Amino acid sequence: MRRRKYTQRKQIKRGLWCLLTLFVMCVFFYPIYTAVITSLKTNQEISRSVTALPQRLGFENYRDAMERSDFMRSLINTCIVTFPSVALIVLCSSMGAYSIARNAKQYRMFGWLDRIYLSSLMLPFQIMMVPIYKIYKTLGLQNSLFGMVLILTGTSIAYATFMYVGFIKSVPREMEEAAEMDGCGPYKVFFQIVLPLLKPVTATVAALHVLWLWNDFNIALIILQKEQVRTLTVKQFYFFSQYTTEYGMAFASAILCMIPVLVFFLFAQKYLIEGVSAGAVKN
Repeated sequence: MRRRKYTQRKQIKRGLWCLLTLFVMCVFFYPIYTAVITSLKTNQEISRSVTALPQRLGFENYRDAMERSDFMRSLINTCIVTFPSVALIVLCSSMGAYSIARNAKQYRMFGWLDRIYLSSLMLPFQIMMVPIYKIYKTLGLQNSLFGMVLILTGTSIAYATFMYVGFIKSVPREMEEAAEMDGCGPYKVFFQIVLPLLKPVTATVAALHVLWLWNDFNIALIILQKEQVRTLTVKQFYFFSQYTTEYGMAFASAILCMIPVLVFFLFAQKYLIEGVSAGAVKN
């Protein structure tokens, strides 16, 4: 009798958890559902109902959005500023974090550098907008994809370094000492011994920053003002004007902007899982 009651309670609890999971899934997928069906509607259908299904599957909004936003050029610009920035972030933050983690106790300067990085995380970007704009205008880096890579890298290194420092502290120093006894210099020790052990946190840092930099809007809006260098997120902004709003094309452009990131995560998922697994069994 007790076993039957225990089994019933377990089934009820499992059923409640399933209902809660379905509810949370619906909450998270509702915006995606709204974006997809809105991108397939005409303006008249959107004005009648936002949540209703379209009367027919029309892809005119996607065609018009690609033409209006010069999608291929914007996609290339976004790739140019995103992936080199992520590579520089991983390289610079991992090397900086290694120096901080290994020398903070011995040299006070590295400890202060760690605190400065942590303090910079509390500064909102809105405080830096005007100085960045003036500096870039003075240096001639405005409307430059290279300048965009520099500012994206600079504003992201602090958080990435913070993530690396905690992980590097858990890496044993015995392997580094053995490599140094074999004649390896500091750079060889880092790139051949330490960096391969940082695969879990490197995968996390790269995945997060690809997502953040791909969707960056504030920095791109003030730096990239010419039509030829605008990224996808800035192009979407111009579907919303003072007197008219092209909701169908705006949502179609947003979905087109999401597709490359989704494809990236599908291909990177294997490496993310391998990295997390490697970190779980690391001594």
